[in-house]
Amino acid sequence: MSKYLDIATTPSVAAAQEHYGSAVQWARIGARGRSGETSESQRLGPPELAFIAARDGFYLASVSETGWPYVQYRGGPAGFLSTIDDGTLGFADFRGNRQYITTGNVQANDRVSLFLMDYAHRRRLKIFGHMRIIDAADDPALAERLAVPGYPGRVERLVLIAVQAFDWNCPQHITPRFTQAELEVVLIPVRDELAALRRENERLRHELQAAAEHRGNDPGGSL
Repeated sequence: MSKYLDIATTPSVAAAQEHYGSAVQWARIGARGRSGETSESQRLGPPELAFIAARDGFYLASVSETGWPYVQYRGGPAGFLSTIDDGTLGFADFRGNRQYITTGNVQANDRVSLFLMDYAHRRRLKIFGHMRIIDAADDPALAERLAVPGYPGRVERLVLIAVQAFDWNCPQHITPRFTQAELEVVLIPVRDELAALRRENERLRHELQAAAEHRGNDPGGSL
C-alpha cells in the first residue's frame, strides 16, 4: 500500500491528516509498508491478476485540462480488461457516443485512477496508472490480442495502462450485489431442491389418483 499512499498523499492531504489527527497512523502504516521497497512501480501479483481477469467492469477516472475530474464506467465480458504483463493493463475501446472525454483528457494528463469492484464478495481494488491510447490500425497485433470475441462493435482505439500503484480497499460499507451469472450459481442448489420437490409432489399425486381409482373399482366399496 505504501506506493499508493506515496502518490495519494500530497502536501494538502498530509495537512488534512495532521489537522484531523491521523497523520501518525498513516505515517506508521507507510513506514511499515516501505520496508524493502523501492520507488519503482508496483507489480501486480497473482491475487491482483486473478481479480482483474474476473471483472466485467470498472470505473475509470481522468482529469481535464481545466482541473475537472471525469469518471466513466467501462463494462464488457469478464476478462475484457487484459493484463499484458504484471505492470500493464489493456483493453479495446469501441466506438460509442463519440464524446471522447477520457481520450481527450489523457492527451494532456495521462494519469488515471481505476476502481475495480467485486460487490458479491465485498472487495475493491484501486489502481493508479498512466494511460496511453493507440489507434487500432497502428497495431493490428495488439488489436487482435485485446479484441473481445463475439462482440460486434468496431474497435477504434487500444488502451494501455502502465500500473504505478494499487491498494486493496476496506470492505466496510460495500453493499453485496450479485450479477445474473453469480445468482445462477448461487441458485443451482435451490433450483435442484425445487425440482426434486416437484417430482415428489407429482409422484404423490399419481399415487393418490391411482388409490382413488382403485377404491372406485373395488366391488366391495361403498354404495
